[in-house]
Amino acid sequence: MRKSKYLIYLLVGIIAILFGIGVYMVVHNKNVDHSIHKGKVKYHCPMHPTYISDKPGDCPICGMKLVPIEKREEQKQEGYESNLKDRAPVTISEEQEQIIGVKIATVKRQDLALTVRAAGRIAHDPELYSTIVEYKRAIFTYEESKAKNVSPEIIKQTEDLVESTKLKLLHMGLSHKQIKEMVARADPTNLLFVDKPGKTVWVYAQIYEQEIGLVKEGQKIEVTSISLPGKKFIGVISSIDTYLDSETRTLKVRAEVDNPDGLLKPEMYVDTIIYVNLGKKLAIPVDSVIDTGTRKIVFVQVAKGKYMPKEIITGYEANGFYEVISGLKEGDLVVSSANFLIDSESKLKFAISGMVEHKH
Repeated sequence: MRKSKYLIYLLVGIIAILFGIGVYMVVHNKNVDHSIHKGKVKYHCPMHPTYISDKPGDCPICGMKLVPIEKREEQKQEGYESNLKDRAPVTISEEQEQIIGVKIATVKRQDLALTVRAAGRIAHDPELYSTIVEYKRAIFTYEESKAKNVSPEIIKQTEDLVESTKLKLLHMGLSHKQIKEMVARADPTNLLFVDKPGKTVWVYAQIYEQEIGLVKEGQKIEVTSISLPGKKFIGVISSIDTYLDSETRTLKVRAEVDNPDGLLKPEMYVDTIIYVNLGKKLAIPVDSVIDTGTRKIVFVQVAKGKYMPKEIITGYEANGFYEVISGLKEGDLVVSSANFLIDSESKLKFAISGMVEHKH
C-alpha cells in the first residue's frame, strides 16, 4: 500500500514537471517573435538571450536593459563588413560596456622589434679553419700559375680548385663577403681558437626553422654565460648556414663577438639574444585578438556601442603587439578588453537569430 502511494506521488510529480515544461514552451514560444519576419523589432537580454520581449525594458531575471534583436544577415554596418559566417554583429549599451570593462585600441603603424633567443657555443672549428687555409693556398697557387705562364691545363686545374674550395666555404655558411674578408686576413686563427685577450671569437648559435626569416647578417647579438654572471659580450652576425640540421631542424648562425678579457673559452656553452628590428608595421595589441587555433578574430567598433566581428591575418608578435597583414586598416578601432565576452554574445546571438528565423 505504501509502495503504491509513493508511485502515485512520483507520477504526479512527473506530470507536474511535464506540465511546467509545456507551459514554459508555450510562454517562450509566445515571447519568441512570430512577427520578426514581418519587420517588427524584438528585444532580448544580453545576459539571458532566451528571454525575448516585443518592447524595450529591463530583463526580469537580472535587471539589465533589453537590446534589439538584429537579423542574422545584418553583417554590414557603417561601411564595415564581416567576413565571418558564424558570428553576428553585437550592440552593447554604454551601461553594459562599463559593466564588462570594454576597452578600445586604435589600429596604427608603429615600430616593432623583437628578440630571438638561441643556445650557442664558442666555436672551435678546425674543419672551417683548414678549409679557409686551403682556399687561400688555392688562390696563391692559381695566381702563381698565371704569373709563371704555365700550361692552360694547369691554370685550369688551379682555377677549379679555387672554385671548389670556395663552394665548400659557401656550403659551410660563409657569405661571399666574409670569404673575401677571410682571405684578406693574415691569420684567421683568432676566429677559431682563443689564444689572446682582446681578440674576437666566433659564436655558433642554433635558431629554429620558424625564425629563419627574422635573422640576417649584420644584426646585433648579445652573449651571456652562466659561468660568467653579470658579463655581456656584444657582437654582430657574420654568416648564416645555407641548410638545416635534419635532426634538430635548426640553422647555424655564426657571429663575431668581442672577447676583450679572453673570458670566453672554446666550446663554452652560451646563451644568445639576437635583436631584430621589424620596422614600422600596422599593429594591434595582442589582447585584442581572439586566437581560435585556426583563425584570428577581432571585434571592430563601427559605431558607438556597435561591434563587427572580423577575421584577420597577423604576422609576427612583438612587444605585446601583432603585426597586421590583412583584415584591418589604419585608424580602425578594435576591442582590446572584454572581447571574449563580446565574442560569446556574438556567437549566441547568431545562433538565436538563426533559430528564430528557422521557426518562421
